[in-house]
Amino acid sequence: MNLKRANLQMVGKLTVVTLGMFAFGYALVPIYKAICEVTGINVLALGEQVLSGKDKTTTSNSQIDTSRTITVEFDANSRGPWDFKPAQRFVEVHPGELTTVMYEFQNIQNRRMAAQAIPSYAPQQASAHFNKLECFCFNQYILEPGEKKSWPVAFVIDPKISKDVKTITLSYTFFEVGGKTPPAPVASVHNSATNGG
Repeated sequence: MNLKRANLQMVGKLTVVTLGMFAFGYALVPIYKAICEVTGINVLALGEQVLSGKDKTTTSNSQIDTSRTITVEFDANSRGPWDFKPAQRFVEVHPGELTTVMYEFQNIQNRRMAAQAIPSYAPQQASAHFNKLECFCFNQYILEPGEKKSWPVAFVIDPKISKDVKTITLSYTFFEVGGKTPPAPVASVHNSATNGG
């Protein structure tokens, strides 16, 4: 009889724990929203808050610094025989503003290749404030002979970036992964004993 009673107590405890976990899961949604509003973590959601007043359909993003403009220049370098370039050379953006640009690529070889891009920034201090939400540099790609691709880069420049920064250059170097592209030249080292000198 004690065993049956102990089992019933255990079932009761597990039921309470299950209901508690279920209730906690529902409570997380408003807690998460409150934390995001206080800390400003969810920048895109904050930007869609509705203004009070006559026009209730108008939205504003308090995260965008409209008092200044930064020129973002785009550069493309490639280590190998293919075409790689930005669709536009520069854009002017406000810090905090979501911007999307395209990069174009074509494999002009007669063979399949795997490739990836690595980004770099100038000035270097801009890298901490240049937030990419979507970028082809996150992945490796397989491209067939003659295949063309257009890839987006969606980014936001943090409004906390120094006011001295007026221009940022985003540069990508595209390279083949495990392919036939020769490595960068290395200075040769001669052994003086072997060369007799």
